[in-house]
Amino acid sequence: MALQIPQIVDLASAFYGSAVLFAALELDAFTAIQETADPTIEALSAKLGVDTRGLRLLLDGAVAVGLLEKHEGRYALTPATAATLVRGAPHDLTKAIAYNRDVYPAWGRLTQLVRTGHPVEAPALHLGSDAERTRRFALAMHGRALGIGRAIVPQLHLPKGARVLDLAGGPGTYALLMAQQDPTLTCDTVDLPAIAEVAKEITAPCADRVHCHAGDYHRDTWAPAAYDAVTLFGCLHQESPESIVDILRRATDALRPGGTLYVLDLMTGPDHTTPPFSALFALNMALTTENGWVFSDEELRGWMTQAGLTDFSCAPVPPPMPHCLARAVKPM
Repeated sequence: MALQIPQIVDLASAFYGSAVLFAALELDAFTAIQETADPTIEALSAKLGVDTRGLRLLLDGAVAVGLLEKHEGRYALTPATAATLVRGAPHDLTKAIAYNRDVYPAWGRLTQLVRTGHPVEAPALHLGSDAERTRRFALAMHGRALGIGRAIVPQLHLPKGARVLDLAGGPGTYALLMAQQDPTLTCDTVDLPAIAEVAKEITAPCADRVHCHAGDYHRDTWAPAAYDAVTLFGCLHQESPESIVDILRRATDALRPGGTLYVLDLMTGPDHTTPPFSALFALNMALTTENGWVFSDEELRGWMTQAGLTDFSCAPVPPPMPHCLARAVKPM
């Protein structure tokens, strides 16, 4: 739908709301409100150790964008904020949103991407060269994957006692959830060395059945016909089409005949402009990775066919996550 003039004006300042959210999370202001019996601005600024005027401006901004409520000078969480933006909340998104905060400066250099065709920051920043940012990235991916994985893993229909290869498995969240769902399942999860170290921490409750390996799916090979399922969750949007086909072919080699390869990712329609979040996320990936984008489900179907897989299917995951789950089978 084409924007009208007032909506264009709103769009020009939409980042104000994001900045308010990120600052409030960095200060842990939502948790402070939850823990303060009488959350006046004076009590909150004392608890957080910040300037009273500055905090009042920030929290009033949070009220304005719907993150908080304010009654007689006291701040209160909304139900959605209490559920997602307080540390340890039932649907805690604080670590997941840390990723958005970290890429926020890159979006200010979008013109540079368009002029050069190259990312505006080195992918290695969040994949090993900056230890603190790499850990934040891995934990952010863990937070996101928990929200998605609890809905996705029951849909995988893995055989009892399955052996799974989880490629670019990040912090091991999906591997952990699969192992918790089936106490006879074993999983080899693979990612770059710095990420794999975080995965060992995350998967410690199932360390006897989830094995975290340092590797690189761009060049690794795996035992042929050794796995009942291979998963590629949230990773192929950083690869070129040629690389995707190569990864899929080597992953297919690792599948037993009749085994299933699963791809979970953001996907677009054939024109790459819908849904809006996926189209914008393509820019986000291009800002931070050399080949970042978002592909369509039909493009994925073609690549899986080239890799020797059949019986392709693809469907959206349950809301609010804007992902799709695709699967295809290695012929008998």
